[in-house]
Amino acid sequence: MLRLTDLQLFYGPIQALKGVTLEVAAGEVVTLIGANGAGKSSTLKAISGIHAASGGSIEFRGGRVDNLPPHEIVSRGISHCPEGRRIFGDLSVRENLLMGGYLLPAAEMDGQLDQVLALFPRLKERIGQAGGTLSGGEQQMLAIARALMCKPSLLMLDEPSLGLAPIMVGRIFETILDLKQRGLTVLLVEQNASAALEVSDRGYVLEVGNVILSGDSAALRSDPRVVQAYLGG
Repeated sequence: MLRLTDLQLFYGPIQALKGVTLEVAAGEVVTLIGANGAGKSSTLKAISGIHAASGGSIEFRGGRVDNLPPHEIVSRGISHCPEGRRIFGDLSVRENLLMGGYLLPAAEMDGQLDQVLALFPRLKERIGQAGGTLSGGEQQMLAIARALMCKPSLLMLDEPSLGLAPIMVGRIFETILDLKQRGLTVLLVEQNASAALEVSDRGYVLEVGNVILSGDSAALRSDPRVVQAYLGG
């Protein structure tokens, strides 16, 4: 479904990605793990067009999407739930969700809203509440729900558990498993490497803009290098 080949990205003179090559097949959950500054978020931003790739290629469902504008990438079926939630605090839960579905035909909006709210009953209970008044975990649910409103084929999640209480972290990863069971393809960036490797099928380890390891998540969980660097071994 998604293939990155020798992906490179510069922020001015700084090279954030130095030739990242990876694949995500339809129906998989694939995780990117690595230290801060490894290039995980930059990879997602390049895919979603927030920062244009400086070199290499991004193919999605057989077509090139690198250097397309972000709204065109969304229309192709890629949705990006960014780090830090980035919800609209002054807008209601419903209004936030409608913003996520802005590319949908009007006739489909209500049906998609109902489907997304069925995944997040807590948001349905707070449908008229301002997004900024929700708890951190509820705001993260809202950010994920908003990203689902455009009916993506590929959902990219950037640090969904960041800053959440342990009980909410568990619920977020339960949500990821639920989405996987529903057949959605997920590319997950996550500092909580242990939890990420538990819910994912495969993983890639990034270090200073390069992929240094990849494989089945079970194999990565037992790899001494991963255990020592990311799993507290």
